[in-house]
Amino acid sequence: MIAAPAQLTALILLAAAALSAATATNDDQWPRFRGPNGNGISPARSLPVKWSESEVRWRLALPGTGHSSPVFWKGRVFLTSGNQATGERSVICVQAMDGLKLWEKKYLSQPFEQNRENSLGTSTPTVDDSGVYVYWTTPAAIEVAALTLDGQEKWLQNLGPFKGKHGSGASPVLFNQLVWINNDQDGPSALLALDARSGEIKYKLDRRADKVSYATPCLFTRDGRPDELIFAASSHGLTSINPLNSAVNWDCTNLFSARVVSSPITSDGLVICSSGEGGVGRRLVAIHPPADKTPATVVYEFKNNIPNIPTPLAKDGRLYILCENGLLRCVRTATGEPVWEEKLPDRFYGSPVWAAGRLYVTSKSGVVFVVAAADKFELLAQNALDEPSFATPAIAQEMLFFRTASQLIAVGGRK
Repeated sequence: MIAAPAQLTALILLAAAALSAATATNDDQWPRFRGPNGNGISPARSLPVKWSESEVRWRLALPGTGHSSPVFWKGRVFLTSGNQATGERSVICVQAMDGLKLWEKKYLSQPFEQNRENSLGTSTPTVDDSGVYVYWTTPAAIEVAALTLDGQEKWLQNLGPFKGKHGSGASPVLFNQLVWINNDQDGPSALLALDARSGEIKYKLDRRADKVSYATPCLFTRDGRPDELIFAASSHGLTSINPLNSAVNWDCTNLFSARVVSSPITSDGLVICSSGEGGVGRRLVAIHPPADKTPATVVYEFKNNIPNIPTPLAKDGRLYILCENGLLRCVRTATGEPVWEEKLPDRFYGSPVWAAGRLYVTSKSGVVFVVAAADKFELLAQNALDEPSFATPAIAQEMLFFRTASQLIAVGGRK
């Protein structure tokens, strides 16, 4: 029996959807700031190294501006943006293959004074099958919104006022059907976990107020022990939370006298994080976390030539440290032993990402530097995005997604 045209079309669409679901594995998603667990590492194998404008897959003009990073979930890219004049915030969903905007959800808000290089769209969304979750602040309110993958609002939660002259920028993460928020600020502070289904506050851990933290938490795993969710702030240093019950496993205080903008990462059994102020990194530490009654140990630290904003990247026993002034250092992750350092000819706020043995780092002026991730420095290519960029790129399905001040840009991917 031959299928009718309508039936045949339906069968083709079902087959395409099944193929897309089969190829979009969880390892190939980019569900939060800097991808899975914030480590900036992708399994992509065939990303371009050098490309021309004719090889850019698509460009999409965004409503307003912002510095948040794109996230990717099963064929869709999600992003936040803000209108600096009206204060309006937007959540945007884009079809990854062709740049078609699928939906946009707008939220009324108000402009306010903050750091001139911050934006109203700085916090990166987090996403999974249950929906996309976004966070932003004004002095009057901290708001967290949950949307379905089709753009319908599930809930909107107001967590109270926010105090911080530079504005905010920490990003939420999802774990165990909870949305975790780092609300370390100049005013009343807390670590918060909201039910992803209802927005109800499930856990609230009050914290000392000190300086606004911009760090996004990550998971720390070690054999024979439960997962730990790591938060960073000047007030409490590094903190480990049991994400199943919100119990504090440990605090490693007195680490940071300056504010924490860069996010913590984990590698080789260490937790690594830096702090800084005034555009200069002040201290980077690699700690061996406490186990049972054994105290935390600072394995090594750096106080010079470290970042204030960019988050380091650890892969294959090497730790890559990118500073705002373009200094890129490579050290042994386990010991801090230097391997090499070179100066890239630009300034940086975005953090490095890794794929196929290469680092991709985007400068403030909008140049993508591609560097070999190896024991010897090698600059492989420079690619112009033609607009400033403060954001960290996303990688998924053999594509790079770059966010500039007013555009979302896709490069690579299978045609």
